[in-house]
Amino acid sequence: MSELRIQQYQIITEEGQTVQLEYDQDGDMLEIFFEEGPASNAIELADPLILRFDKETGKALSLSILTFSQLIHVTELGPRSFQLYDFGSLPNSLREMVVKIITTPPVSYFLKVVVYYPKTKQPPIPISYIERSTALPLTA
Repeated sequence: MSELRIQQYQIITEEGQTVQLEYDQDGDMLEIFFEEGPASNAIELADPLILRFDKETGKALSLSILTFSQLIHVTELGPRSFQLYDFGSLPNSLREMVVKIITTPPVSYFLKVVVYYPKTKQPPIPISYIERSTALPLTA
């Protein structure tokens, strides 16, 4: 039976919140835990990202980042970015809650969201990337 290779870290945010990070080397997945408790909702933000949150409080509980080592490598043009899924099919209140969660601390310490406005009549396209911070002592 092989031993799981999991690295665990704790980070204290500027607001004094303790954030727990667990990196599974074999699965190449980083799980960032913001709060304890059962998630009442989970949403796939993009192919490599899953957000779990409490719908009642509007608080992020965790963010799962699949294929973490691929996402943190910077390209010659900057951080590797990816398009977020369209939240247009979500009810307005839930869409607003998800946007608020991913654009404010503590999630925004790790996940950066920008918007691309095409010159055509297409709606704006949300794009995201993982912030590689000195607070994240992981090597991949």
